Amino acid sequence: MNTMQTTVDPITLEVVRNKLDGIANEMQQTLLHSAFSPIVKEGMDCSAALFTADGQTISQATAIPIHLATMIPALAAVIAKYPVEGMAPGDVYILNDPYCGGTHLPDITLFVPVIVDGFPLGFSVATVHHQDVGGMTPGSVPTNATEIYQEGLRIPPLKYIEAGVVNHTLDQILRYNIRMSDMFMGDLNAQLAACTVGARRLAELSKVYGAAQLVDIFTRLLDRSELMTREALRKLPQGTFHYVDWLDNDGVELDKRVRLEVAVTIDDGTIHFDFTGTDPQVRGPFNTVPSGSRAAAYYAVRALTDAQIPTNGGCFRPVTLHLPEGSIVNPVAPAAVNARTATIKRICGAMVSALADAAPKRVPAASAGLSLMMAFGGKRADGTPFILSELVAAGTGASDGSDGVDCLQTDGSNSMNQPVEAMGIDAPLRVTRFGLRADSGGAGRHRGGLGVVREYVFHADDIRFTYRGERHFTQARGSAGGGGGAVSRATIYRKDGRTEEILSKCVTTVSRGDRLVVETAGGAGFGDPKTRERDAVAADVANRKVSAEAAASEYGFSQRGDRA
Repeated sequence: MNTMQTTVDPITLEVVRNKLDGIANEMQQTLLHSAFSPIVKEGMDCSAALFTADGQTISQATAIPIHLATMIPALAAVIAKYPVEGMAPGDVYILNDPYCGGTHLPDITLFVPVIVDGFPLGFSVATVHHQDVGGMTPGSVPTNATEIYQEGLRIPPLKYIEAGVVNHTLDQILRYNIRMSDMFMGDLNAQLAACTVGARRLAELSKVYGAAQLVDIFTRLLDRSELMTREALRKLPQGTFHYVDWLDNDGVELDKRVRLEVAVTIDDGTIHFDFTGTDPQVRGPFNTVPSGSRAAAYYAVRALTDAQIPTNGGCFRPVTLHLPEGSIVNPVAPAAVNARTATIKRICGAMVSALADAAPKRVPAASAGLSLMMAFGGKRADGTPFILSELVAAGTGASDGSDGVDCLQTDGSNSMNQPVEAMGIDAPLRVTRFGLRADSGGAGRHRGGLGVVREYVFHADDIRFTYRGERHFTQARGSAGGGGGAVSRATIYRKDGRTEEILSKCVTTVSRGDRLVVETAGGAGFGDPKTRERDAVAADVANRKVSAEAAASEYGFSQRGDRA
């Protein structure tokens, strides 16, 4: 088929671009409405996107940045093993192995080639964080894992369906290695439904414009986003900027902080991220493979440049990275990697915060930069098994123009905490308290966003519990004289009166009558707290976001609203 460039007017270009975005978001909605597991249908831990036939992102749903960016190397791995010219309608490919383009084992991706009249037009792709993929703990996110073999079932690039016929052998392997196979297969079929919708809609679009013209439009959209991104990078401060942050620990050596260092160089429409100085790979599962590190860089570029630039593969062409081999951002197999989200989020924040002093109008103070991950697994009173994963957000950093946002996912993730009513249905536990955590936002002319307090009471015995926290030992740092956010806390109150503080990570057992109280960290403040508007402090006190004591000590205001 002739793919020579054709004449495309700007209106047609925008119509098709918006149509492609609409297809990706329809895929996302299909995922959410079809999924079985709570972490997808309630937590929204899934993503969908469309790709060109050579593996470039052409459109993506409003979903999880980590997923959307790691689809790129994952699809590249599939194409390398199964050349596009050999693909046929009805084929479906599958992958989750971090060392073959994935990120961690619970994130399984399906790829459906879109072939129109024998011509490979593109790919419809969907990723889901599956509730369980085997391994040493329910939920498959053991914070004490020391090698990937302990984390679950590894799937290299494989053909899951060939010309509409499911690979029965692979299907049985999947079912027999996962604790709750019915839920797993329900989510996998939801992915397949989403990819099928995307493939159908893209084929329909090609019938309107013709495959050759549609491919030409893809090229123009990619080139335009590249040009706009390079221009936006030229408007940022030029030079090299540094930032250092720390993870609490690696889940195994709990008293050892982990150094994350990045140098960001912006030069004439290009941006380079150098992680020299970052700690070597760790024993625990907080290593992130290069696909995750690249996902962090792609997120940072979109955060630093113009939000009006259409997001596609062209935005990522100006990006290069140096990831020292054997470091936490480029580990050597078989290093454990299941907790890589914690690391990705923090390097996302570090990449952006490196420009905080050079571009204070553009870059906010540091966010808490964590997504508290908890997994619960065991049996209900009637003996039926359950697995429930929970994601809890923290506060975002304030900026030069506004306060931070309370309880919001940031830095590469975009999921939701689960409604307390849904959790009570899906597992033998109850959430008895859920609210904003007073005084957790960093003080400043603009206040950092607040973390939350969430309390769980358990109603069954021998529940296996995994806690992956962060910011228990290091604050989110303020900007322009603003204060740091409060650190996280988590405590288990045993039925027999014992109290156990969680030091950021743990795998343990909880039982009937035990309570868990988690308090997530706050975002940092921006600017001198003493210059905060009096009415804003008064409103914070009235809304119980800031205590009267903190209003006096941090902001210099008395309970009457006068300056102390």
